[in-house]
Amino acid sequence: MFLRPRILSIAAALLAAASVLPGPTAQATGPRSPSAAKAVPPAAGTRPTVAGEEKASGAALRYAPTGHSSRVVIREPGATYIKVHFASLKLVPGDRVTVADPTRREVHTYHGDPTVQRFPGDSSHTVHGKPGFAAMSVDGDTAVVTLHSAATRHDAADLTRREFGARIGTYFRGFDEAERAAANPGTFSVCGAEGRRDVSCYQTSHPTEYARSGAVARQLLKGVGHCTTWRVGNTNRMLTNQHCMESAADLRASEFQFDYQCATCGGNDPRTGTKVSGAELIKTSPLSALDYTLFSVNDFASIQKYGTLYLDVREPVAGERIYIAGHGDVKPKRLSLYEDRDGGTYCKIDRVSSGVNTGYLCDSSGGNSGSPVLAASSHKVIALHHLGGCPNWGTRITLVYAEISGQIDNSGPALRT
Repeated sequence: MFLRPRILSIAAALLAAASVLPGPTAQATGPRSPSAAKAVPPAAGTRPTVAGEEKASGAALRYAPTGHSSRVVIREPGATYIKVHFASLKLVPGDRVTVADPTRREVHTYHGDPTVQRFPGDSSHTVHGKPGFAAMSVDGDTAVVTLHSAATRHDAADLTRREFGARIGTYFRGFDEAERAAANPGTFSVCGAEGRRDVSCYQTSHPTEYARSGAVARQLLKGVGHCTTWRVGNTNRMLTNQHCMESAADLRASEFQFDYQCATCGGNDPRTGTKVSGAELIKTSPLSALDYTLFSVNDFASIQKYGTLYLDVREPVAGERIYIAGHGDVKPKRLSLYEDRDGGTYCKIDRVSSGVNTGYLCDSSGGNSGSPVLAASSHKVIALHHLGGCPNWGTRITLVYAEISGQIDNSGPALRT
């Protein structure tokens, strides 16, 4: 049974951010010349991409009389991910529950409810304002939930009476492309012909740009929304838009997927990468101001191998070359290097300053919110992307740095390639 009131309320809340303020809105195509967009962009006017929905489940895994493992399969044909929420999880010491895709490329393990006790080596989790917790998502349309038990026949009978086992209250499923387009009207800001390509397409021709993109991750917000985020500086710090993470509750309900990118150029063969959950909300600036949130993640050691980004603390320069790495359209990571297509004009700064923003015709779309805009001269971040409209807009990073400089270590050198 669909939780339609719940789904509609989530979508309405996300859509509200797009309609509060006047000014230009994101669109499928836009003017090729920045002079065609004379209006000063609004301080905000966008929202996370609605990428899925929550559905009810009455499934339960109980200790079987034989003592063998039991399992539940959740399948939603065409779904892009499944994220399982356990209403309760109570296990005998040593037993575990796993949530995996059918091929076991992704396996998330829990020895009990991590909101009560976190067991060493268990996977990250998210919480959603109700009893229990959500396992990390698995990519694809099927999740296999298994209770691994060593209980004997006598044990199982007693455990059943005491309501040991697992109860799945709901799960989230990711929309397919058509559903996502219907749920996100007008979220594209592709300025002319599509110029973005898989990051792997540039591994040889633009190795530095490719290397820097490793620090960029996809955010799954509350099981149903998507944005882009990235690691900043030498310590456990991440940046995204405030409209993608407004509160500590949003952080607790978010997961972050690093290395979600195609292994081959145009291959539609994304890696599962590494998924971590949010830890501490450190500093935030609202939609009407700079639109950023600085935070940390759990299991930081697991994502350090993907590198980091540094901030280019200066004003942009008209005509300077830039590029953007992100997860527009909720797709595997892509790079915007060219305004149109390979062999055309490189992305550049077209409007140096408009309010807190700088403007460019580098392609973006729903899901790109929070992406880093990097200066090609330094391969450091010069703006935080947060608005579409052709030109598209990013908060000038020098303004963000003025507020977070005491919270990050921006002293390290750029990564070598």
